[in-house]
Formats: sequence, C-alpha cells, structure tokens
Amino acid sequence: MAEVTLVEAVALAIARAMTEDDRVLVLGEDVGRDGGVFRATQGLLDRFGPDRVRDTPLAEAAIAGVAVGLAACGMRPVAEIQFDGFMLSTLDQMANHAARLRTRTRGRLSCPMVLRAPFGGGIHAPEHHSESIETFFAHVPGLRVVIPSSPRRAYGLLLSAIRDPDPVVFLEPKRVYRAQREAVADDGKGLPLDSCFTLREGRDLTLVAWGAMVRDMLTAAETLAAEGVDAEVIDLATLAPLDPQPILRSVEKTGRCVIVHEAPLTAGFGAEIAARIAEHALLSLLAPVRRVTGYDCVVPLARLESRYMPSVERILAAARDVMSYR
Repeated sequence: MAEVTLVEAVALAIARAMTEDDRVLVLGEDVGRDGGVFRATQGLLDRFGPDRVRDTPLAEAAIAGVAVGLAACGMRPVAEIQFDGFMLSTLDQMANHAARLRTRTRGRLSCPMVLRAPFGGGIHAPEHHSESIETFFAHVPGLRVVIPSSPRRAYGLLLSAIRDPDPVVFLEPKRVYRAQREAVADDGKGLPLDSCFTLREGRDLTLVAWGAMVRDMLTAAETLAAEGVDAEVIDLATLAPLDPQPILRSVEKTGRCVIVHEAPLTAGFGAEIAARIAEHALLSLLAPVRRVTGYDCVVPLARLESRYMPSVERILAAARDVMSYR
C-alpha cells in the first residue's frame, strides 16, 4: 500500500476509474501533455491516449458545456478547471443544464459528470486563484458538492463521484495537495457521498470544517486536549446534499460548536450549518455557535493572505470563547 499525497490520490482515482470504465474520459486546460497545472492528470495521456485525455482551449464555459453533452450521451467526463476562481464561468452550464438534465427529461437522461478544480487559498497565488466558492454550487439543487481533506478521502470520494449518475462538483484543497502522505490502497473502493466523517470523538466541543481547514482544526483539537477540552472533529466532506445528523448528534452531546471555513463570513456555508443547529438542536446549546471564516473582502495577494485565512490561533480563540460559557 503506497503512501501518497492528496494530488497523487486524485490521479490514482482517475486512472482507476478510466481503467475500469472506458466511458470515463478527462478534459480540461493542459490536462494532457502537461498533466494539469498541479499534475493531477500526469501520465494519463500516455496511458489512455488522446481520445480519452483531451486538452481544451482556455474556455471554462465550453469545458463544462462539452462535459454536459458528453454525459448526456452516455460518457462519464471528468472535467478540470485549472483554478477555483475560473469556475464562475461554468455556473451557467452547471446550474441551468447539468443540474436540471434529469428533471428536464423526466428521468430519461442523467448527467454523470465530475467538475474538478483546486480551490482555496494559502499558496500565495495571484487574483482569481485562491477563492472558496463552494456555496455558489451548494445552492444549486441537483448538484453534489464534495470536498476531500486527506489523500484517502480524496481517492474514495472521487471514485464515488465519477461513478455517480448525477453531476458532482469536486473541489480539491490546493494548500494540502502535498502537505501530507497517507497510505492509500488502490483497490477501487469508493467512500460514501452525502456523509460526514467524524475524525475525532469528543464530549466538550464540536468542531466542523471541510477541505484544508480540517488539518488546522485537528491541530487545534490537540492543543485543546492539552488544556482539558475534549473536542469532537467532523469533516463535512459533502456539502450538498448536506447530512446534518452527525453534526446535530454531536452538538446534542457537547452543547458547543465552532464552524471553520475559508470562504467569506456572510452567506458562507457555515451559516447553513449554524441555522440547522438553531432549528434542531437549540435547546442543547450551552453557548452561541461560533464561525471562524475568511473575511467579507476579496482574497488578498500574497503579503496579506495569511491575515485573511482562518488559522489555528483563530480556531483556538473561538473554541476558548465558547468554552467560557457555563
């Protein structure tokens, strides 16, 4: 069992899916000869040939539109958008066509496609390369939004996304593409979509995050443990459709919750989780729900980026604040 990084796990999953199903193909900017900007598709062109690994023009709306057409005709395209900020050009195709195809055709057609993109900040990238726009897609009925946080979950969730009969937006946290290695068996086993993963059991505090923030949250949980606070850590993994039950059960146990995400505070997906807690677990709360997020501004360039990003220190401050309520 090889130890791989998250981006290597993505490559493993795509190659496994292409080997098992000749309907699976890859398209996007520089995905062929260059192997993608982060090398997530490296080697696929040599292995599967140009009919199944297609370099495209710099045209994100066209990439998404072609993927919708391929999926409607029975293929299983995996389309890559080079950076998250450029995904906004795909919203027309994804919201108006991919998400509605099953309903529009009364079940005659489905849209088994995956739209992949590296997302989030933390790598000192230029403008439009560090956004966290998951809420845009999570708001669209008919789209799944999946965000892995580790190599093992990237492999299993991506395989399940490719096999899913409906469209999946798969966002890969670029800050942790190569941040850790994890033993991943290339055995073709998918992980369940539409589910949370409880990574650490606890009785005092519920911590919820997704993507790169999960690593920071786990680090914060270790510090809190040394302070006598037993934190439960939940990796949301699938934002849409949301499975709130693991979060609600945890909050009913702990009475306290901190939600962490990189996207701006206002209308970020953390607000949806806080609303679900208010609706279904309000009487269990011992303290207000706190959100640790990016700010309501454009993601700054390299010199100020660290000021924008949620940090372990900010997570700890929020956790200590909610623990101060007695």
